[in-house]
Amino acid sequence: MKWLIVTGDDFGLTPGVNRGILEAHRLGILTSASLMVNRPASEAAAILAREYPALSLGLHLELPMDHPERGDAEIERQVTRFEELVGGHPTHLDAHHNAHHDPRFLPAVLAWGRRTTLPVRGHSDVSHISKFYGQWGGETHLEQIGVESLIRLLDEEVRSGVTELASHPGHVESGFPSSYAAEREVELRTLCDAKVRQAIVEREIELIGFRELARLGTLRGGQDRSSRPQVSSR
Repeated sequence: MKWLIVTGDDFGLTPGVNRGILEAHRLGILTSASLMVNRPASEAAAILAREYPALSLGLHLELPMDHPERGDAEIERQVTRFEELVGGHPTHLDAHHNAHHDPRFLPAVLAWGRRTTLPVRGHSDVSHISKFYGQWGGETHLEQIGVESLIRLLDEEVRSGVTELASHPGHVESGFPSSYAAEREVELRTLCDAKVRQAIVEREIELIGFRELARLGTLRGGQDRSSRPQVSSR
């Protein structure tokens, strides 16, 4: 069996990103979101998410790259802030720009994953697809986030077990605080395209959120995939 989690990163970045992620959940294939807790739109994102109980909500850490010695304290602070905003624990952990893979931070992030039994992106039994992204080598490549590219990723990257596809849908306002801007609108349209939904059905892929991992019997807790087996197919 093939299960697919589709996560929208940067939830809380701006009101437009909040709207886009929730639109992709309502009208498209998005099943999960990763919440930033340090941004002006973070509280609004958490409030809006309460209206969508099927949306799995994890923590999108922003790690202090210039001050790695603050990593442990910053992780603890952001986990606490997430729980204050959401009223519960995150369903998964990852980080902005995948900074949790940095060896200066990874041990601390994995420790939090083990302690809280949360899967850490790229270090659990959930395979991770990072190729659905519209910038490569500092240049925009919208073809990488179109419908055909996403369907190709389904064919090439989704195998038996659980897979997470990371995405960045959103609506872009004036003064948007990221260079990854117009790409978000394209991602949103792709995730909501009926052809993508049909392709998932035809390939017998089941869309799930992180909350449903326990039902599947998936091993959790920030384990390194090299030391644990993949989820067996059913």
